Amino acid sequence: MSRLSSPADRVTRLFRRPAAAPLAVFAAGAVGAAYLYVTDPHQAGQFLPRCPVNWATGLLCPACGASRMVYDLMHGHFAQAWLDNRVLLLAAPLALVMLGRWAVEGLRGRRWRPALSTRTQAAILLTALAWTVVRNLF
Repeated sequence: MSRLSSPADRVTRLFRRPAAAPLAVFAAGAVGAAYLYVTDPHQAGQFLPRCPVNWATGLLCPACGASRMVYDLMHGHFAQAWLDNRVLLLAAPLALVMLGRWAVEGLRGRRWRPALSTRTQAAILLTALAWTVVRNLF
């Protein structure tokens, strides 16, 4: 006896495809970028989330300034983006390459997870920690 699939089964199968997660991240990023493009985070009173670390401690976390940096990049203000968050600006191309690879592999029907060695993970963590200390002291 053949069983017809329900709409819920079809949706579940759709979300289990390897391309679903990276395409969802791209879509969310596009929506966020479109909103950020018309919302200047340099101006007070904008409806943008506040950094929970900054809110709780008053300190800048490694990602503080990311919204301002992306806004400035989208508007061609590269020098200001550099001032907003130098380390994140330098790391962004690598993150975009990894996101692109994840999407390409997903569209090819394969799952992809980057294999970061323990040494690489430690380097990322130490860089974030050092950047946090430097930007809060100077």
